Amino acid sequence: MLILSVLFVVLACVLVRRLFDLQIVNGETYQETFTTQIRKETTIPSTRGCIYDSEGQLIAYNKLAYDVTFQDVGSYEGRNYHNSETGEDEYLYASDVRNLTINGYLYQIMQILYANGDDVYTGSFAVEIDDAGQYTFTRSGYNLLRFKADVYGKPYTTAPEDEEVDSTQVLTAEEAAVTAEELVAELGSDDMYGVNTISEYPEDLLAEYGLVKDISREDALKMIAMRSAINQNSYQKYVSTTIARDISEQSMSSLMESKGYYVGVDVIESSIRVYNNSPYYSNIIGYTGQISAEEIESLNEELGREVYDINDIVGKVGLEAYFETQLQGTDGKQVVYVNNLGKVLQEDSAVEPQAGNDLYLTINSDYQEAAYHLLEQYIAGIIYDKTLDLKEFDNKSVSTDDIVIPVYDLYYALFENNILSVSHMESDEATELEQQVYQMLQKREEEIFDDLLAELLSDSPRPYSELDTPMQVYMSYLVDTTLPELGILKTDSIDKTDDTYIAWINDESISLKEYLTYAISKDWLDVSGIMEESEFWDSDEIFTNLCAYLEEYIADDRAFSRTVYRYMVEDDTLSPQTLCRLLFDQGVLEMDEAAYSGLQDGSVSAYDFIREKVYYLEIPPSKFAVAPCSGSLVVVDPNNGNALAVVTYPGYDNNRLANDMDEEYFEELVSDASSPFYNKATQELTAPGSTFKMVTSVAGVMEGVIGVDEAVNCTGKFEDVDPPINCWIYPGYHGPVTLSTALQESCNYYFNTIGLRLGDVGDADGNKDDATGIAKLTKYAEMFGLGDETGIEMDESTPQISDNAMAPSAMGQGRHAYATIQLARYVATIANGGTCYNLTLLDKITDSEGRTVLEQNPTIHGYVEADDYLWNAIKTGMNQMVKNNTYIQDVGIEMAGKTGTAEEAGVPSHALFVGYAPYDEPQIAIACRITNGYSSGLAALLSKDMIQYIFNLKDKDELITGHASYNGAISGARTD
Repeated sequence: MLILSVLFVVLACVLVRRLFDLQIVNGETYQETFTTQIRKETTIPSTRGCIYDSEGQLIAYNKLAYDVTFQDVGSYEGRNYHNSETGEDEYLYASDVRNLTINGYLYQIMQILYANGDDVYTGSFAVEIDDAGQYTFTRSGYNLLRFKADVYGKPYTTAPEDEEVDSTQVLTAEEAAVTAEELVAELGSDDMYGVNTISEYPEDLLAEYGLVKDISREDALKMIAMRSAINQNSYQKYVSTTIARDISEQSMSSLMESKGYYVGVDVIESSIRVYNNSPYYSNIIGYTGQISAEEIESLNEELGREVYDINDIVGKVGLEAYFETQLQGTDGKQVVYVNNLGKVLQEDSAVEPQAGNDLYLTINSDYQEAAYHLLEQYIAGIIYDKTLDLKEFDNKSVSTDDIVIPVYDLYYALFENNILSVSHMESDEATELEQQVYQMLQKREEEIFDDLLAELLSDSPRPYSELDTPMQVYMSYLVDTTLPELGILKTDSIDKTDDTYIAWINDESISLKEYLTYAISKDWLDVSGIMEESEFWDSDEIFTNLCAYLEEYIADDRAFSRTVYRYMVEDDTLSPQTLCRLLFDQGVLEMDEAAYSGLQDGSVSAYDFIREKVYYLEIPPSKFAVAPCSGSLVVVDPNNGNALAVVTYPGYDNNRLANDMDEEYFEELVSDASSPFYNKATQELTAPGSTFKMVTSVAGVMEGVIGVDEAVNCTGKFEDVDPPINCWIYPGYHGPVTLSTALQESCNYYFNTIGLRLGDVGDADGNKDDATGIAKLTKYAEMFGLGDETGIEMDESTPQISDNAMAPSAMGQGRHAYATIQLARYVATIANGGTCYNLTLLDKITDSEGRTVLEQNPTIHGYVEADDYLWNAIKTGMNQMVKNNTYIQDVGIEMAGKTGTAEEAGVPSHALFVGYAPYDEPQIAIACRITNGYSSGLAALLSKDMIQYIFNLKDKDELITGHASYNGAISGARTD
């Protein structure tokens, strides 16, 4: 018992001593340690699902990359320093030390990245420097307000209606109205990030922090953007901010070596989105990018929970956007313990990320790429053939079949469509020739503003209508673009019904001086910002200052420069030979010394030179943006609606838009006159021309207005309507034709007759009514799917069935308007004998382990329940059309088809072809359109090549040649 008592006393003493040690001796230390070990959850990013073609070839995938991140884990204290420039001892506050330290890190990291060809990542910072060197916003509307709210740390752009929030959480009116210049000035001030005041410190102090005085405007903006992103994560210090993406191994090595010096900087593994063979698929696949505020709201609403946040990368367009929630993975979670500086002390439990699902498409990559090349070759062939050594050509004076392309239109396009870079000619890297051309531009712009000022100061200025064309263009640009851009002309204030405004904008009966003088009097024009303060300004002072101000501003306006260059080419100030030499100087073409010298001494003509570059596709035909410059081709499986190829020409490089967007390239695409962002296969609508005649055939027979074997006598001119309609063969004629022969010969007279008969109202007098006929025709067009979108998983324009003029509508004119993909579904319905499938690009979806999540099954839109004898007659006519068409009769396989020509005033007609093969057991249906392609025979030729490619009927090297598909002079003769 005594032993137990002694043991108890000893243990009690040990316990007391331990408690004393914990609470009294080390209590403060343990308390500090406890309170600073904070449990936090960090996100482990998931990877996006891949996209494969029908054969399992990768189209879109993720590549391992390395990003640079920064987290502010520093501790900053104020300090004294000696200002070597003033000789005074001064004090740096802790906030100043923090700014200098972080700015120094960022600046030095930028230099490392630059040295290795890399750049920093400024994320979604919506400010850029425009051509005039001014700060400007890159967003508008709600997205701009959301950006400002994020910068100012405000959760709300406006006060929510359904809950009460503190006013400090809502963007104020002043913050919402801040300009880009004001915002950058505010963020760069000492009160914020201290970037704009770096030059105020002495050089020796800056050197301590790795900074210099002369930081460029561009670099300062990047630093402000990074500081803003860092600041938005400042409330959770353990979270890093990405400041560079996909850096090179050289940059990674340099940064890792210096990791101990740059406190808070790290290099981490990440992934970037990569697209194989991007131009062929760009209009299908689309691209990914930083999520917008509107996308966060809509995607979270779609999922019914908060999944997406401002850091996410999402699909912006195409299949990347359509299947966003399938492709997007689920982020993992890592529990960590951090101290009061945000440093991770311990890692705890983790939930691994789950990769997004993979898409398997119905697209066959071989078909997709072949179709793209064929479109390019044929468009180049048309340009090569139709380009003549002319400065101009009056399209209105000839039929659309006889329109030609003046070679000067190709010369103009070199500047107008950004083949030649205006900015490069002004840069330090400009060649001697570029410098000479730029000096010519400067001289011409001086002359333009001298002439402009002379008009504004003249006592009798000329009305707009009496000016020469270049001056009209320059004036219009300044009034419509520059003055509103500068905020001098307040377009919202203009009364569009005002007589003086109408006289300027519509009648062109007054001078620019009269218009601007009147605009000042009506307070539409505010010149206070460009004038010295005074009680009174006379008009000469105003216009002199305005011209000087505009001339200085316009010197950096690339769009205006391109316009001036265009007219310098037109008046031969800038010769075509010089233009062609610039293509070598700027690296557009690989240097050819013989050609360069020949252009310089005149032994090589610019006309022959530029046509040769078109022929060999050294400059893609789309870049000239003449008519034609685009086209589309769709191949589908008529037995299930699977899309095997959906091709738009031209495409673009979506790799340059994904991840960290190439803003300059994006703007180039936006301004490209060939509209590469516009999906020609699914969005471009034109009349179908004679390809529509099979619908009319079904309508006529099923409504009982004509029999399959009933003959109609074509006289060459259909005179039962006013005005009469010529058959394409006029002044010839087809004579008696039945349904099959009418399709074979594409006889307009026959289908005009059916159209008129469909309009029979059924009275004793045999009256005809357009509305009655259109209603019947519409019923059958809808059966073929031409009244609805196809169901394809992309943006698609809504088709339009003609709603007037029954006789021309029956032959495919009128107000019909269909996309190529809609014509493909229509001809697929003919091929399979009446089943109209919805179209799809999707075969199946699997998870990252290869397990099938969703398998696509054919869905039926509707049926055309025609008798076999009618289908036989239609198919026979289409088969005979192929056999008797000189362009396609040697295709090498039994098939059916129909050509079509869609007319449009003042430009070459659109060339169309629809068909299917093989004839007896169709495996593919095809629709092709060359926009402004002149002759439907060319669409037939292109389709023939595509069918030969698919069925291996010809050596593929003979089809995909790498040069223009030129078959001698392109016939303008109509055959449909």
